[in-house]
Formats: sequence, C-alpha cells, structure tokens
Amino acid sequence: MTDETYDVVVIGAGPAGYIAAIRAAQNGLRTACIDSWQNHDGTYTFGGTCLNAGCIPSKALLESSELFYRAREEFKAHGIGFEKLTLDLKALLARKARVVGTMTGGIAQLFKANRVEGLAGRGRLLKDGTVSYQGPQNEARVLTARAVILASGSTPIELPSAPFDGERIVDSWGALEFDRVPKRLGVIGAGVIGLELGSVWARLGSEVTLIEALPTFLPAVDAQVAKEALRQFQKQGLKIALGAKLTALDRKKTSLTLHTQTSPGGESTLEVDRLIVAVGRRPYTDELFEPGTGIELDERGFIKVDDHCRTARASVYAIGDVVRGPMLAHKGEEEGVMVADLIAGQNAEMNYDVIPSVIYTAPEIAWVGRNEAELKKAAIPYRVGSFPFAANGRAHALEAPTGFVKILAHQTSDEILGVHIVGPMASELIAEAVLAMEFRASAEDLALTIHAHPTLSEALHEAALSVSGRALNAINRKPA
Repeated sequence: MTDETYDVVVIGAGPAGYIAAIRAAQNGLRTACIDSWQNHDGTYTFGGTCLNAGCIPSKALLESSELFYRAREEFKAHGIGFEKLTLDLKALLARKARVVGTMTGGIAQLFKANRVEGLAGRGRLLKDGTVSYQGPQNEARVLTARAVILASGSTPIELPSAPFDGERIVDSWGALEFDRVPKRLGVIGAGVIGLELGSVWARLGSEVTLIEALPTFLPAVDAQVAKEALRQFQKQGLKIALGAKLTALDRKKTSLTLHTQTSPGGESTLEVDRLIVAVGRRPYTDELFEPGTGIELDERGFIKVDDHCRTARASVYAIGDVVRGPMLAHKGEEEGVMVADLIAGQNAEMNYDVIPSVIYTAPEIAWVGRNEAELKKAAIPYRVGSFPFAANGRAHALEAPTGFVKILAHQTSDEILGVHIVGPMASELIAEAVLAMEFRASAEDLALTIHAHPTLSEALHEAALSVSGRALNAINRKPA
C-alpha cells in the first residue's frame, strides 16, 4: 500500500502552489500537490488559471496581435511593404495553445525532477487536519501531512445582469478562444484584464468599447501615467466609457444590446456581437475546507493569514490569490517560497512593498512602490524625476517613442519610493527599479549606474538624474 504520509501537501498547482511544492521538495520535504484544473477537452493540467487561461495565453495573443497591428500600421515607416496582409486566426490560436502546452508540460517535468507527487483531482482540508483527495476516476485517498498549503487561486466574478453563456457572453478564458474576430466587441471593466483582452481583439479588427463603472481610469496607477495611457489607447481606437454602469442586457438573435447608466439620469445603449465581462476575480474557496477546520475568511472571502501566510489553524498556510494582497502570479510565487522555507525551519520573509505590477498593453504600463497620491496622503515629502521616451534613441529605433519613466524619491534621504513607467517594454524595465528599491537605493545610486547606449533602460537612468534636475538628454524641470 502506498504511504499516504507527507511532510507537505499543497492544494492548488497554479504559480503559488506549484512553486511552493517545488521549493518544499528542494528543502528535502516529501511533498504532494493536488490540482483540479480541467481544460475544455476534459484533460487535467497543472499551472492553474495563469498558465492555462490567463497570464500565458493572453501574452501569447497580445504578442501575435501586436505584430499584426504593427505590420498594418507601422511597417511602412520602416520601408517594409507587402501586397496584402492576412490574418489566420486558427493558426494564431494554435500557436497560443502550443505555448500553453509547453509551459504546463514543463510543470509536470519539474514535479518529476524534484520528486513532487503531482495529483490531478480535488483536494480538501478536513477537520482533523488531513487532506481528502478525489481523483479523475473518483478514486479516494486521505493524505496526512505535517503542513498543508492552501493555494486554490481565484475565479472570475460574474455579473447578475450579464451571466456567462460561454459563447456570446464570456469570461477572460472564453475571450481567449473566439473562433472569429467579433465585428463589435464590448468589454465590461477597463482594468488590467479588460484592457489587455480589448487590445488583442481591437488590433485584430474589432470595434472595441470598454465600459467602466468607476469615474477614474486605472485609479491604482499613478495619475500622470494613467492619463498618458488613456490618451494612447484612444489614439489606437479603443473606446473607453468611464462612469458607466451596465444596468440591463437584451439578447437578440445575432447581437446583444447593452444598457448603461452614465450619470444620474443619463442612459445609453450599445450594440455588440460579443461581450467580455472582466470586472475582477474573487478568491476560490469552494469546497476547499470542511466546516470546523478553524480556517477563517474575511468580509471579501479571502482566507485570513498573518504576514507569513499562516492561517488560524496550526500548520496550515494559505498563499496566492486566495489571500490578501494583489492577485499577481509573482506575488503568489514568492509567498510559496517563503512558506516552504518556513515549514523547513528556515528564516524567510517577503517584502510586500516592492511587488511590481504590469499591464501588457502597447504601450505597456508598469509600476512599483508608491505613487504621488499615496505619498501626499501619507504626508511624505518627495521629489519627482521623469524622462520621456521621445528623447530615447532606442525607442525611436523601435518606432515606439511614447510614454515616460517617472521616479519618486524622498526629499531628504533621496531613497527611491516609487517608479512608474508607461512605454515600450515597461514590463522588463521595471525589474531594475524593483532591485533598486529592494536594496533601498537612492535616486543618486541609479543615476551613478552606467547604462548601455542605446537602450530603453537609459530612460530610467535619465529619470534618476532628473530627480536632482540633472537629466542630460531632456530639458529639466526645476526640482521640487
């Protein structure tokens, strides 16, 4: 009979869970990782939403659609022409599927290499601290573990006024599977997911309208960055209606009529062929634990944990989207590493102040640390340095001289408090800012660091110089 005793059992094999399992195994702990993700064809795969229906497939489509858009709109500026530009959507989606298959298959290989027992099926924490497992063929096991990690992730929020039907009204996963380019596409929610998915289909030819209930565009983003991003998206043809709330939806034979309230007493209608609902995600805790386990949820449905992701139940941890903090894969991954090290008796902690955020549109948006509004609210004195990509040679070579880098540094200590980027490859550039802030670097430290020329990273260098009014390739504004 197979030994059912483990050092660690992880429920969930998304970025948080599978990373926690691998690190636990690297620490010499016997580890099992259970995941119930099923694709549309019924097959089980590891990787959770991120690898199967979120981060990875959406970035594959963003890359393909951006190349198509650039070929149509920008190649002539490079002297490149062709008789006719065509789109093979079937091939585009097949490439996306190959990318996903490579990444999810890689997790299975990593489990094998690290001696993690990967179990397809459902896991549930029981009152006595054991974990029940039910496999694809309804086979049942009870696993005993010294520690349990809950990493069940999140699921899309569904609107009562626009319930998912899997065809014309879809969630973020369904929006990655359209079999044709919709002529008119509506998107409820102009946040990260809505903007990315809206951008994909707009580039491929859809007339896209994003409907956002909040009156402010990207309120979590630095206001100056959000303003520039909105301007660029509108130039690309995205229609973004702010302060508009969906109140009703009429289904017609070939279209959908959306009714929105735009202000007290103000109403409008919009005809679309398909609708993406991207109003956020909620923690997924359905059947995750038995009543009486001692696991507590907060008012928003997140599992309550301390700074080290410990729950109210001894030896039970929770990480990733199912706990407080931003729903970001890399945040969950680092929580998984921290928890696996703690279980192994090592010292471990996580710096929640330097978690980067990225929106993979064009231009990309990335930030880390505090923005100006947050610094003002906290009464922290600061100085601002900024540099436009319009003054960056590499950005011009890429035909992408839009946006800027903005650095916020403490007025007296010069410590970097926040970095905000809108422009080309912001997702890659932000890593340098994260590293600088992890080491509590000053703007001067960044300004004294030599950057290769010509590169986009020079914009970070110049923004750091600008904090003290010493930018070399742009006109300086007087330091605050």
